[in-house]
Amino acid sequence: MKAVSILFTLMLVLSTPVQSASTGALKARQLNIISHLFDQLVQNQANSPVAIERSVSALLENYPEQIDTVLKVALEKYPKKYKQIICGALKAEPALTNDIITILLRSNITTSKDIVSIAVNEEPAYATEIVNTAVLYYPNQLEDIVRVAILIEPVMGNNIVNQTMQSYPEKLLDILVVAIKALPDQVTSLVRNTLKLAPDDSQVITTAVRSSTREKTRDIIAAAIQSGMTEKAATTAAIAGGAEQVNIVKINQ
Repeated sequence: MKAVSILFTLMLVLSTPVQSASTGALKARQLNIISHLFDQLVQNQANSPVAIERSVSALLENYPEQIDTVLKVALEKYPKKYKQIICGALKAEPALTNDIITILLRSNITTSKDIVSIAVNEEPAYATEIVNTAVLYYPNQLEDIVRVAILIEPVMGNNIVNQTMQSYPEKLLDILVVAIKALPDQVTSLVRNTLKLAPDDSQVITTAVRSSTREKTRDIIAAAIQSGMTEKAATTAAIAGGAEQVNIVKINQ
């Protein structure tokens, strides 16, 4: 890779001999250089099943400022290898996750859910950033994006849900439904965390009960009471969500 690095630097210097060179012409030359180097890297690893991934990583590790160009070249040359391209880019520069996801979303190479799924699986520590970026680009797909992310990385589920609720408070109940359906065993923590954002909203309890099995009713009411809601308010909200009296008596026992 050192030889490639030196070659790239020399070619960039030679590509800008005079200040009069137009920005467009300069970008075109840089695009050609990166395209040529990418081809060389792929050919040198022809026997590797992850040649595309490694080649993307190699270029971005040395030239993160060329992220747009590297991804453009890779996607144009190997559109069916977009998974390798995403993984290679994230492995090389996880700190540029937002930029990488944005570029991939704009490319329309695959669905937003597919991109989120691949990216969260590759870099779970950046799951929240990946979701936020995807939702910014496709706000009408918020629920699907959140669902995919928390199913791929349930350990980060509560954090993803909390951050998304804070960013989109008008979608709080919709996000809660998605989270409960995806992570039914985490319903009590989801309710408690949601009530921290909307402590006086009885609809949180109503929605949680409606979206859960009846066996979870008492746990949901208990979580509401622990969060500061009165037992009367919690049980009334639960009944509004379809809870039966037999499922809500003796909550404190």
